[in-house]
Amino acid sequence: MIPYVKRLAIAAVLVASALCLAGERPAKPPGGPIYVVTNDDYGVMFSTISIYQATTTEQGPSLVFQNAINISGRGGVGGFFGTPRITMLPDPSTQCLYASNAATNDIAAVNLQTQQLTGIFAGRKDTGSSNGIGLVMNSNYLYAGFTLTNTIAVFAVQAGCQLSFVDHISVAGLNGGSIGGMALRGNLLVVAYGDGSIESFNVANGVPVPNNDEQNSTGFASAYFPESVDITQDGHFAIFGDAAVPATVEVSDISGGKLAPTVQYTPGTATHAVTQGVNSSTVRLSPDETLLYIGDSQSGHVTAAFFNKTSGKITPGCVSARLNNFYNPWSYVGGLATRDTTGAGGVLYVAEFGSSIAIVNVASDGTTCSLTESAASPVGDERSPDLLSIQVVPPRPF
Repeated sequence: MIPYVKRLAIAAVLVASALCLAGERPAKPPGGPIYVVTNDDYGVMFSTISIYQATTTEQGPSLVFQNAINISGRGGVGGFFGTPRITMLPDPSTQCLYASNAATNDIAAVNLQTQQLTGIFAGRKDTGSSNGIGLVMNSNYLYAGFTLTNTIAVFAVQAGCQLSFVDHISVAGLNGGSIGGMALRGNLLVVAYGDGSIESFNVANGVPVPNNDEQNSTGFASAYFPESVDITQDGHFAIFGDAAVPATVEVSDISGGKLAPTVQYTPGTATHAVTQGVNSSTVRLSPDETLLYIGDSQSGHVTAAFFNKTSGKITPGCVSARLNNFYNPWSYVGGLATRDTTGAGGVLYVAEFGSSIAIVNVASDGTTCSLTESAASPVGDERSPDLLSIQVVPPRPF
């Protein structure tokens, strides 16, 4: 099990099946321009974010390169799959996007309307060069998880996409791990440490205050380590994607304001089977929260599991065929994002570690589903040899 990557070449050759729905047509954008933005994480000279516009060709959904913006720092060239290296407010009118530069230990702010860099911001001796810098935010604060110093730095969000450093706190996994996945909803910040332990913080007053709920996940007993995290729109459940063989996801009820013990969903059990992929290190809920998308990082697939947002229960859905060009030249599945802001998302974009973005058609009737890679996929990201994190503009509404 590999919870992080540094240009490692790990052979993971598996056979997977794809569940297809007959008569599908390539999904089209619902109207209005849609963009995919990448943190290129380039480690030599200056890194960039790249901007692509969603389009549909005769081959199906595709992306067209628009611009690359120099963000002045250097990327970390890999790290935790589940660390979100790019963030923005979940609001269609938002103008500011933030991307982390792990090698130079700073955060770049970009104005989306002008497509200009507006500033570079750093913490107080906070360092993320080991496995990246994770970013989450609300309208008042941005939180940055620095993996090397194991700190969460807090920045006040100001006019003009500016940030002002407020403070930082030290954190630590129960088993020596460093902060990896992060998610924020309301006043609750949830983190995964990549060592099997998880924790939440109250951010009502800006600076995170521990909720005294740090714990090993249920999967830890089987060496399944939560690495990424997503939170339901109503803040009822936190969902973790595990660095695990076989692929595993875990759900914690957080309606009480802190983490409850996780419920584990792993292949091999009749009631909790989800996917036959390997290393489920990235997860992302669909806009309507009916599907949980899972990046099977080391087997080159993506999975969609059905999610019940009332009960938090996960049931089997569908798995894609192995994505095009796996291990030639890309090697790992990274972050996930949906094109549409409603329904199941229409199209799933997949960051591929090794210079490309996969484009996957999604179809679901609530009982069955399919994930079918577009004939126009993947689209190359020439400025990123190590792509792991992406965002879509306009963003998912939570």
